[in-house]
Amino acid sequence: MNISVIVTTFNRPDSLEKVLEGLLNQTRLPREIIVADDGSSEETSLLVNQIALSSPDCHVQHVWHEDLGFRAAEIRNKAILKSSGDYIIFLDGDCIPGRYFIQDHLQLAKPGYFFQGKRVLVEKALQDAFNFSHTRKTLGLIANALKGQISNAHHLVRLPFVPALITNKMSGIRSCNMGFFKKDLFAVNGFNQAFQGWGREDSELVARLYNYGIRRREHPFMAVCFHLWHEENDRTNLEKNDQLLKAVMDSGNYRCVSGLVDDKIVEKTNS
Repeated sequence: MNISVIVTTFNRPDSLEKVLEGLLNQTRLPREIIVADDGSSEETSLLVNQIALSSPDCHVQHVWHEDLGFRAAEIRNKAILKSSGDYIIFLDGDCIPGRYFIQDHLQLAKPGYFFQGKRVLVEKALQDAFNFSHTRKTLGLIANALKGQISNAHHLVRLPFVPALITNKMSGIRSCNMGFFKKDLFAVNGFNQAFQGWGREDSELVARLYNYGIRRREHPFMAVCFHLWHEENDRTNLEKNDQLLKAVMDSGNYRCVSGLVDDKIVEKTNS
């Protein structure tokens, strides 16, 4: 199975470099890495191009659009359309993958399901120094947990023999670490581009996948990433985004109008 990893970023090249280092040092490399850039300055573009030139074993590309505010749904859709894999992993540009991250996602991928990954939280005091090499030092991570420098430390233990959990719950949806079969994303028309500003675009996608008949798998001890601390995002649009989520949950619809394709344009073309 060919895997595309889509890494969402906005003006955090220092963190992005750590994430890309982790992805390029996996036990199983993805087919490609697509940096989905929500309008960063040229520094990010230069970084991605530099890494792409030095990574012959994995295709690394940069998808960018103008900074018009938080438009994660739209830039992820643009990256999906550029992708060549049949399985897509979403990872945020401040989430460093453990070395078994891709291997675990591949093992946990199952038709009829999407996968929701877990995260270890790296606190502010440690986030500048923390990098991919730290993810491989178990004793050091335990020491960090005891000092209160990381949380969600129970996810540090990798237990691949433990079966995955199956659920249709809406809590704990986080697109910083998720995996989908591309055909399922196209069936529901990808992310809903009606979402502007931070929040709920990932939950709304999941609600539509549930409506379509796709279920959720998760595993507390596999495919874990390390989420670097950052300031809380602006939540000005959260109430409006909550209403968009509620509308989908109430209606049972599984396709959004403005997503990977614009359904209104398709309808006009076919009429």
